[in-house]
Amino acid sequence: MKHITSYAHIKHRRLTANGSLIFDGSSSGSLPEFLTDAYRAQGMSYPKYHKMDTLCKLGMLCMEAAVKESGMLTEYPLDKIAIVLANAASSMDTDRVHQASISDKAAYFPSPAVFVYTLPNIVIGEIAIKYKITGENAFFVSECFDAGLLLNYLEALFHGETQAAVCGWVEADGDAAEAFIFLVEKSNKSSNFKPLNQEAITELYNQ
Repeated sequence: MKHITSYAHIKHRRLTANGSLIFDGSSSGSLPEFLTDAYRAQGMSYPKYHKMDTLCKLGMLCMEAAVKESGMLTEYPLDKIAIVLANAASSMDTDRVHQASISDKAAYFPSPAVFVYTLPNIVIGEIAIKYKITGENAFFVSECFDAGLLLNYLEALFHGETQAAVCGWVEADGDAAEAFIFLVEKSNKSSNFKPLNQEAITELYNQ
């Protein structure tokens, strides 16, 4: 039996975990300020965070909030935990910054620190590095949040060696920012957890 055992959201500059408010940054002056304030509010200590692009910061913040409410990382072999994420804008937010750095031939100065984030699956890499997860991973780009797509891929993974998964939606496009991370475990845990199905994923995303 597979259950959703923890989840976290970033919406309207509010960070929540399992329905409880972790940080309200709705009055933050800017998105970068919110990302810094939410990092501090969680008591995180990971200096590399400050060098990441917006997409990766959103994923890291949501992941941290979700795993704090879960024992998944200690209960399962890290090579049996998968990461499956999706969004609509891919890495467009960082792509624009990179394009601006190469458009002016008179001031041509592409930054390797920016270029490294011009793929959306880099957020998976950053999560994997911090939490030492070495299982399967995939990043999908779709027009909107698609619970069915995520569920189908998760089911395929769990038919293999995957025993747990980090899954969700991480979107950064200009000043718009949203993240939804949910953890799935292959276990007979308490019925207090939601069974993994499309309706449950959609319900949690829409909270």
